Amino acid sequence: MVLAQLGGSISRAIQQMSNATIIDEKVLNECLNEITRALLQSDVQFKLVRDMQTNIKKIVNLDDLAAGHNKRKIIQQAIFNELCKMLDPGKPAFTPKKGKTSVVMFVGLQGSGKTTTCTKYAYYHQKKGWKPALVCADTFRAGAFDQLKQNATKAKIPFYGSYMESDPVKIAVEGVERFKKENCDLVIVDTSGRHKQEAALFEEMRQVSEATKPDLVIFVMDSSIGQAAFDQAQAFKQSVAVGAVIVTKMDGHAKGGGALSAVAATKSPVIFIGTGEHMDEFEVFDVKPFVSRLLGMGDWSGFMDKIHEVVPMDQQPELLQKLSEGNFTLRIMYEQFQNILKMGPIGQVFSMLPGFSAELMPKGREKESQAKIKRYMTMMDSMTNEELDSSNPKLMNESRMMRIARGSGRHIREVMEMMEEYKRLAKIWSKMKGLKIPKKGEMSALSRNMNAQHMSKVLPPQMLKQIGGMGGLQNLMKQMGSTKDMMGMFGGGGDK
Repeated sequence: MVLAQLGGSISRAIQQMSNATIIDEKVLNECLNEITRALLQSDVQFKLVRDMQTNIKKIVNLDDLAAGHNKRKIIQQAIFNELCKMLDPGKPAFTPKKGKTSVVMFVGLQGSGKTTTCTKYAYYHQKKGWKPALVCADTFRAGAFDQLKQNATKAKIPFYGSYMESDPVKIAVEGVERFKKENCDLVIVDTSGRHKQEAALFEEMRQVSEATKPDLVIFVMDSSIGQAAFDQAQAFKQSVAVGAVIVTKMDGHAKGGGALSAVAATKSPVIFIGTGEHMDEFEVFDVKPFVSRLLGMGDWSGFMDKIHEVVPMDQQPELLQKLSEGNFTLRIMYEQFQNILKMGPIGQVFSMLPGFSAELMPKGREKESQAKIKRYMTMMDSMTNEELDSSNPKLMNESRMMRIARGSGRHIREVMEMMEEYKRLAKIWSKMKGLKIPKKGEMSALSRNMNAQHMSKVLPPQMLKQIGGMGGLQNLMKQMGSTKDMMGMFGGGGDK
């Protein structure tokens, strides 16, 4: 994952500082030098890094801090705020409104993934209730219209383009006019890839922009671009009014620091990041949760949103009921596996949990884990209702396992492995037994039960250690707003 290496290096630097007995100027400088080195290695522009270091030193004046202050916390907060500042230009991007036609124009270098990103952007808004449409004004690249046509057809989004017309301005104007008449409220114009050395293409981009008068110009940037990002992004900003940035290929192994520089160059916020080739591998970008994940501090609100997305509201009280009874069946395991797969890539979900950094789930391992879950689900498809609903593992004797192995086309060893996994999860689940179920409106009921002591028994030891033991867990639960978010996770939706 792009920036995972950077996140790991920064986390380690902060951890080393936290382990120091006394935090003095020397320890602070070592920590800042380590972070500076990590940012420079990740292709972040030198000036940005230097400014950040200066600002942190201004904020954290160790001589002026009173004896009672928590220096570690102040330094960590200063690093967090400066990284946020680097990524946040301080002004929000234009947001399209339903029912009113908005024109969005995509610009960027060749091969940065503009055409794919156009479709992802349209698909994302379509799911949220917009009526998007795509216009292909890229007449420069052979096959651009074909690619857009295929993507749009797959996502069932109307599109416009021409094989015969070579003037992109004419195509763009015709497409926008046509979709305005059809009452589409989001018209997306895809343009040719270009770079700052091509004056003619930049002139063409200005003409398309003047003719279609877009409400928002989005600069699409490949995360692997490196140090050149700043200059290229600046050139685009000088030609057209870039209002937002989308960073693509965030699932690659590039360093990705150039992406941070592009924000500074365009003074525009990153609104989405592309995390894969598929249509739904597209995330809304929010600065604080992103930096939080980068530093291994987790993104609790993002994790909660994922939970609410995949577990329908009507199923949440039912899940809570089962949780409080402590009866864990194979059917519950199957349902939870389904929810995990719906959440998206496992590594992405794990990086939202505090104490886990994106480095913990290497790219190869992530696919392996997902494949294993699918294998287990295939085996469970070969089980009877009695087997799925029983919470007694002894019911699964050898002859039953043989039948399941044959029915699912797997080896009996794999069925046994799945049963071991079931027993492990059942053990964790049983520790939740006796949780008082909050009634509607009883916001504090779970917070009384779900104290740090209870949580420490449920969490895997490795995760507890990474959070910082019992003390770290108590701080985390304070950050979560007195377990209000925890309520959401287990289905206590509060007042609805």
